[in-house]
Amino acid sequence: MNCYNCGAELTEHDFCTNCGADVARYKKVVSVSNFYYNDGLEKANVRDLSGAVVSLTECLKLNKMNIEARNLLGLVYFEMGETVDALSEWVISKNLQPEKNIADAYIEAVQNSPSQLENLNQAIKKYNQALVYCRQGSLDLALIQLRKVLSINSKFLRAHQLLALLHIHNEDWDKAKRELVKCSRIDVGNTMTLRYMKEVNAALNVDEGVKNVHKAAKTEDVIKYQSGNETIIQPLAVKEPKKNYTGLLYLLGGVAIGLAVSLTLILPGRLQSLKAQLNEESRSIGEQLDKKNAELTDMQKQLDTLTAKNDELNSELEVYAGKDGTLQTVEDLLNAAYTYLDTPEDMEKISQALEGIDKEAMQSDTISEAYKNLYAKLLETVGPKISEAYTNSGNKSYKAGDYENAILDLEKAFSYDETNGDALFILGNAYKKKGDSKNAAKIYNQVIEQFPNTEKARRAKDYLKELES
Repeated sequence: MNCYNCGAELTEHDFCTNCGADVARYKKVVSVSNFYYNDGLEKANVRDLSGAVVSLTECLKLNKMNIEARNLLGLVYFEMGETVDALSEWVISKNLQPEKNIADAYIEAVQNSPSQLENLNQAIKKYNQALVYCRQGSLDLALIQLRKVLSINSKFLRAHQLLALLHIHNEDWDKAKRELVKCSRIDVGNTMTLRYMKEVNAALNVDEGVKNVHKAAKTEDVIKYQSGNETIIQPLAVKEPKKNYTGLLYLLGGVAIGLAVSLTLILPGRLQSLKAQLNEESRSIGEQLDKKNAELTDMQKQLDTLTAKNDELNSELEVYAGKDGTLQTVEDLLNAAYTYLDTPEDMEKISQALEGIDKEAMQSDTISEAYKNLYAKLLETVGPKISEAYTNSGNKSYKAGDYENAILDLEKAFSYDETNGDALFILGNAYKKKGDSKNAAKIYNQVIEQFPNTEKARRAKDYLKELES
């Protein structure tokens, strides 16, 4: 057991020998928590899962860092078919102890089988639908849904219990008992299962008693009396049959007369009644079909309206987004502005954000003036600083003889601040050193035009003469 304050291992003393914290009550809390964990473990071993849930929950109330208890609670939930609760416990366990935690294996075992995970999700959805059917009074549909649930997840305890309850409602006691036996195999100590089983057993015993009463009544249709040492049994109202065929003749005659009356009087009326009933049912079915057709027509109109509305919204969205990626350009601009506000000293990060903005898109008509002004203001504010940073890095590369990187950095420096004559002049020198006379001459002419009457312009003229000669 470790100290809650410093993490040092505790001794038999009521205080921490490392930091001096009072751990007397802490030890008691941890001991009671461990007691509940051991109790939950014992109950889980004998499949008293509901009892294990109660004990492990109490354990975690006292010590939420008991990782073994939390993992075991997840296993118990999973065994009861409660997949969501199981995954919740394992995820919490993993967050509390990311390393060396068997909850990782449990989560991977579920997530690495997409078909199993999908089946478990479907089982939960169908169970919820069965509950809806029960609340609506559609018990037959609920029975069908629950059978589908149990075909997917046979360990779903709540589904078994609900199916048993529906059988009890229908007074189908044998089927109810079979479902409750399955519940007992999953969780032997579940209170709800035991209560349902008590009701079913009571009903089955009543039915058996009624059968026995009828059987006894049949056996008591006799008279018993004692004569000396002998018991005399005499059946009630037993008469010797007489061989008399008159009754049989009367019976046959009555049957013949009844048949004739049925054919001549009763049968035509019955046929007429059936015909009228059939016509009425046909009319009712026709009215229902007309009603359904009207509903389908109305639904089709609604669908057409919604489709048109959807197309209209998509068109508006396309206009708003623009074909040149206007939304992305605006998002990049806002990202650059946020980067500047968040880290105003990090020129490298700000420059990367600015370079992500599509310059051509910023000049398009789909960009509002407000965004264009923001972009211009951002360049005005941070451009000189970024230009200075790129000038320094370009000059460093130039002096090191790395003219390729020097050219890249110096071009960026001048693009961020067109008043940076040093960057432009060094850029011309880099082209000259690289052997690119054409671009060097172009840059030197630009220096002469944009920065006349300066030392840079004078030196640029001298370098131009060298290149021309």
